[in-house]
Amino acid sequence: MKTPEKKGDYVYLVKCQDGTLYTGYTTNLKRRIKEHNSGRGARYTKGRAPVELVYFQDCDDRSRALQEEYRIKQLSRTAKEKLIQQG
Repeated sequence: MKTPEKKGDYVYLVKCQDGTLYTGYTTNLKRRIKEHNSGRGARYTKGRAPVELVYFQDCDDRSRALQEEYRIKQLSRTAKEKLIQQG
């Protein structure tokens, strides 16, 4: 999945090497994926790299992105996979 070049407020899902999914928030997707893959990202992804971006959503502002991140984190694995497929 191609990451957007512009900065904004994004919620995203990455698939880790072990098959698990990680949900996060960032203002720069390209930089954040590089951080995850270099071991400087979230503690959760540190031992699970490399990660692959499988979903992202551009939100209007930081508040909306953080709300969406929380909502996605509450979803079941199956619901997250559906979200990824709908892309």
